[in-house]
Amino acid sequence: MDTNTAKQTYGMGELLGMARERAVPVVRGIADTDLGAATPCAEYDVKELVNHLFQVIGQFQRLAAKEPSDFGAVAADRVAEGPDWRERFAVEADRLVSSWSAPGAEEGTTGAMDMPARLVGSMALLDLTVHVWDLARATGQEYGAPDEAVVAELTGAVAELAPTARKMGVFGEPVAAAEGASAFERLLAGTGRDPRWV
Repeated sequence: MDTNTAKQTYGMGELLGMARERAVPVVRGIADTDLGAATPCAEYDVKELVNHLFQVIGQFQRLAAKEPSDFGAVAADRVAEGPDWRERFAVEADRLVSSWSAPGAEEGTTGAMDMPARLVGSMALLDLTVHVWDLARATGQEYGAPDEAVVAELTGAVAELAPTARKMGVFGEPVAAAEGASAFERLLAGTGRDPRWV
């Protein structure tokens, strides 16, 4: 492989666009009868996790624009707002991609903790990738390995975020990945998920 190709840097908007292409079909594939199902993210069932994703996607749009955010608020029940919630999710995912594609979104710092904006964008990418994997597993849908560029970005971000994220209860304790596990499976294990969860 050409090392220049391997090291190509993608913009956060591009990476989120790749994740969005995988996320929207999974959300559209959630049946109403799936909403009470357990997920690999133990604190949420499917409906609660969809509502959580709506919340964080909205907050990460604000952070791209260097606006104040509030992740501590209780997530609104967006699923209960009407049967078109799957398409509303697609619209919000598009807005997330657009917000992080805007000039200056990745520059400087953002959020109450003044974290590097690119790292904050990686946190949005992590939610849109790992939580969608959670939803796919919980609802019996296929979720192939994400694009290599997404996994590479997230592997670096998880390594940087993990110590603090575990203290805050955002990540569980790492799970041992199976021998021969893919890079994505190792990433999942690093966030405290069992890649073989069924």
